[in-house]
Amino acid sequence: MAEDDEEIVSELNISPEKVCYIIIKAREFDAKVDPVETDPGSNPADSGEREILEDYSDDPTFAELYAAIDGLNEDEIVDLIALAWVGRGDFTKDEWAEARALADERHRRHSAGYLTGIPALGDYLEEGLSALGYSCEDYEIGRL
Repeated sequence: MAEDDEEIVSELNISPEKVCYIIIKAREFDAKVDPVETDPGSNPADSGEREILEDYSDDPTFAELYAAIDGLNEDEIVDLIALAWVGRGDFTKDEWAEARALADERHRRHSAGYLTGIPALGDYLEEGLSALGYSCEDYEIGRL
């Protein structure tokens, strides 16, 4: 999972596989668009099944993403928040310890809501993993 053991800044408290799963779910959720009300007289076959990409309040994609984050233990949540911050550019890989400390200080019960509210969360997490020397390449094989 790690690209090169010498490039790894720090061991993660969350497995890269869990982060990669969350990245995939976050990207699926980010692809959602506002629902479009169809013409009541139109043929449902004409919709092209676009409702799959529409964001409804009972969206199972969001539920899967939220549950994946909400099911993490405290150390894993702290790492996930810190990874998002590193990927977003708030911290560098050399500031990993500071990012973790701040995430730990600010971490509360609403972390899943905070993280799911970050636009482009999947991209930030992937960038954060990459900055620390990890990759989702092996995880994605056979899953995407």
